[in-house]
Amino acid sequence: MSSLKIGFSRVLITPPMGVSMAGYFVERSADGVLDDLEANVVTALDGEKKAVVISVDFLHMNTPLNQRYVDKICRDHGLDPASVLIHCTHTHTGPQDDVNKGGDGAYLEYLGRKLSDAVGFALLEAKPVIQIGTGMEEAKNVGFIRRFRMKNGKIRTNPGIGNPDILAPIGVLDENARIARICREDGKELVLVNFGVHPDTVGGTKITADYPRFVRETVEAVLAVHCVFFNGAQGDVNHVNVQAKGGDLNGLELESFDDVARGYEHAKHMGRKIAAAAIGIYGKVNFSEDKTISYHQITTRVDAQKATPEQRKQAHLYHDLHVAGKDSEIPFKGMELTTVVAEAGRIVRLENGPSYFPLTISGVRLGPVDFVGIPGEPFAGIGRGIREQSGFPCAFVCCLTNGSAGYFPMREAYDEGGYEARSSQFSPDVADTLIETGVQVLRHIKT
Repeated sequence: MSSLKIGFSRVLITPPMGVSMAGYFVERSADGVLDDLEANVVTALDGEKKAVVISVDFLHMNTPLNQRYVDKICRDHGLDPASVLIHCTHTHTGPQDDVNKGGDGAYLEYLGRKLSDAVGFALLEAKPVIQIGTGMEEAKNVGFIRRFRMKNGKIRTNPGIGNPDILAPIGVLDENARIARICREDGKELVLVNFGVHPDTVGGTKITADYPRFVRETVEAVLAVHCVFFNGAQGDVNHVNVQAKGGDLNGLELESFDDVARGYEHAKHMGRKIAAAAIGIYGKVNFSEDKTISYHQITTRVDAQKATPEQRKQAHLYHDLHVAGKDSEIPFKGMELTTVVAEAGRIVRLENGPSYFPLTISGVRLGPVDFVGIPGEPFAGIGRGIREQSGFPCAFVCCLTNGSAGYFPMREAYDEGGYEARSSQFSPDVADTLIETGVQVLRHIKT
C-alpha cells in the first residue's frame, strides 16, 4: 500500500446577485446564474508532508487577497505556505476580487472560509494512491492566437471575424491538453486537465464558470471520475476564430462594447472539445510509480514599464475621460478603445509607482504531476519555453496562480504593440525572466 494519499473536494462559491462582476472595463452587476461557480481542491499527504492545489472559478485574485486566503488555509490545516497553490480559471463572468473596485467584502470573506473548508474536506477524503499517469492530446480549433498584424502594419488584438485588413496572426499556439490520471484505492479516480485559452466566451451579466465548467462536466459524465481544470498559458489566446464561417458561427453573437463574438453555447462547445482530448488520452497515459510530494517557490523581480512625458500627458487625458464615464469622447472604439483605456490606466498607475515588481513562481509536485504556477497571464510562448527548456513536456503551467499581476508578453510583443504589451506593467524582460525562473522551480521540485 502506498504512503501517498490524494484527496478531492468541491464546494460551490456562487456569489449573491448584485455583486460587481470582473473582466471588462465597463461596470456590470450580476443579475442571474447560468451555472454555479466552484472551487475544486486536490490534496496530497505523505506522512507529515502535505500539499494543496486549488482551482477556483474566478477571474483572478489580487496578491494581497490570495495571501490572505493562503494564510488562513495554512493556519487552519497546518500547511507550509509554499505548499499551497490557488489557481484562478479566469472566468470573465464572476465576481470582483477587490473592494476598491466594487468587490463585495462580505462575499470575499465568505470565500476565504469556503476555500479553507474545502481543503479540510479534501484532506479528510484522501485515499491511498495506486498509480498516477500523465499524457497529452491535441484539442484543435478551440483556442486561437488573438494578436494580428494588419495590412497597415499595426498590431491589433481581436480585430474581428472576417476583417479584410488582417494580414497574419502573431504567435504560436499550444493546442495540447495535458492530463493527469490519479488512481486511488477505494475512491473515484481524479482526472486533472491543463489547457490554455481565455474563458471570455460568454459575456453579459449572468454568473457562469464559462467553458471550464463543461470540461469538468463532460469528463465526469463519460469517465465517472472527479475532474479538475487548470487554465494554462493563455495571455495571447482566446476563442475567436477570425476565419469563422458557416457552422463555426453557431452559438455566437457580437458584443457591442468590444466587437467580440460570444455565446454560452460556444462555451459548451469548447468544453466538450477539450474534454474529448482528455478522454481520448485517458486510457493511454504513461503511468509512473513516482509518489513524491515536493514544492518550491522562487521570488524574482522584473522592472516596471515606464512611460515618456508625452505618453503620460496623453494617458491622463484618456484616463480622466474613462473615469468620468466619457469613453465616447476617446477617439477609438471596440478593442482599440479597450487597449488605450488599459494602457492609460497602466501609465497613470505607474507614474509614481515602483521601479520594479516582485513575482513569485510556485511549484508543486504530486508524483509525476508537476505544477508551475505563474501569478498573471503568460503568453503561450512562456508555457512552451518552460516546458522545452526544462525537458518536462507534460508540466501543468498554470496562469493566475497565487496572485494576479497582469499580462506577461513575449519580448517581441513590446516592439509589435497590441493590447497585452501596452497594458502590461512589466518591462520587455518579463517573459525571459519567467521562463528562466519557471525552469528553476520545475527542476527543483523534480530533484
